[in-house]
Amino acid sequence: MYLTTSALVLREVEYKDSDKLLTVLTPEQGKLTLSARGVRKKKDATAAACQLLTWGEFTLSQRQGRWQVKEAVTQRSFRGVREDLDKLALGSYFAQVTETLCEEEQPEPELLSLTLNALHAMDQMAVPLKLVKTGFEWKAMALAGYEPMVGECGVCGCEEPEEPCIHLRAGMLHCKRCREKLGDGVSMPLTGAGVAALRHMVWGNPKRLFSFSVDDTSLERLAQASEAYLMTQLERGFHTLDFYKSLTMETTTYDRTT
Repeated sequence: MYLTTSALVLREVEYKDSDKLLTVLTPEQGKLTLSARGVRKKKDATAAACQLLTWGEFTLSQRQGRWQVKEAVTQRSFRGVREDLDKLALGSYFAQVTETLCEEEQPEPELLSLTLNALHAMDQMAVPLKLVKTGFEWKAMALAGYEPMVGECGVCGCEEPEEPCIHLRAGMLHCKRCREKLGDGVSMPLTGAGVAALRHMVWGNPKRLFSFSVDDTSLERLAQASEAYLMTQLERGFHTLDFYKSLTMETTTYDRTT
């Protein structure tokens, strides 16, 4: 069986002397694991396309239930990401999150589009990395079925919560004064402007995900909450995020309302 498809490389693992195992995300077949034989040899024709965060066209063959790369051509390398260590580290984090959220051979076109759009924003758009990271995290969680309830206070129903916070475990926006009614868990403070931006990221047109501006305080609170919400809901951390944070000297100390 042969298959020709576009795919984004989410992970690469070297094995044997010259081979790689690739995890890719395709529009129609979803997440696939591929064997790329000889791809680490000098002058291998498929080497460029078989790199992390590369979007390419792959011709695959299937044998005994395993996919092998026969041909691969780069369609987009996101050079601006690849040549900047901070952006490369952040893109690697996006790839690891996407891989975690996708099931094998289950199409996830919206998550694929989100990841490509985030890479494009870092590659071609003058958008702060913190904003790209925050938008990616909130939208990825929404697309994967972890969309937070942000339309109103989840306790009193106020459409514009007073001193707004978000409860990480419940995934619920609430007024600060309503916190005690939500029980155990961690809540993190937002701002009114941050709530508006959060609604844009969760509900808005994915193609305009990064086309908003917000004051520094609101963005910082959104950024802290998006990262904490993702890790709380998925119940895990990401080594790629740890590496990115080591480069940017960010800390994991969050403002919170307990």
